[in-house]
Amino acid sequence: MPIVRFINLLSLWSGRVGAVVVVPLVLAMVFEVVSRYAFAAPTQWAFELSYMMMGTIFLLGLSYAVLTDQHVNVDFIHQLLPRRAVATIDAVGYLIMAGMLAWLTNALVGNVASVYRTGEGTGLSAWNPPIWPYRVIYVIGFALFSLQCFAKAIENLLVVFGRATESPAR
Repeated sequence: MPIVRFINLLSLWSGRVGAVVVVPLVLAMVFEVVSRYAFAAPTQWAFELSYMMMGTIFLLGLSYAVLTDQHVNVDFIHQLLPRRAVATIDAVGYLIMAGMLAWLTNALVGNVASVYRTGEGTGLSAWNPPIWPYRVIYVIGFALFSLQCFAKAIENLLVVFGRATESPAR
């Protein structure tokens, strides 16, 4: 199904972008450690940048984890039931999850608008950067997570109705 393939592609690239963010995170941490211990001059920005990059990695990896079935699953139930029953349970779960995540994403959009208007900073260091760019990553991450859950629900519904062209990844 084209929409499912498109969402899967978005999730794949989201995971790849998240993986690439590991490189600047490592470089920033190495710089901070060398600066702190070799020159007794800790940075003002390393802590905030590190938690923002780690959060970005996590948020962009959510949809990728669902795409590749790298999330927590109750496998012993899946092994006991027929494929269509498992697909029915998974479809319902993914639909509920997608709905809740869509609601959360909508609330996060309002939060981004609010912190952008007020110019709110992080308040965690002397650097105190504006927080809205990081909150945009929240929106992107949860929107992609919601979309991937929706795609998984469609894949499972195709199995339920006997129209699956390929089996959902397990």
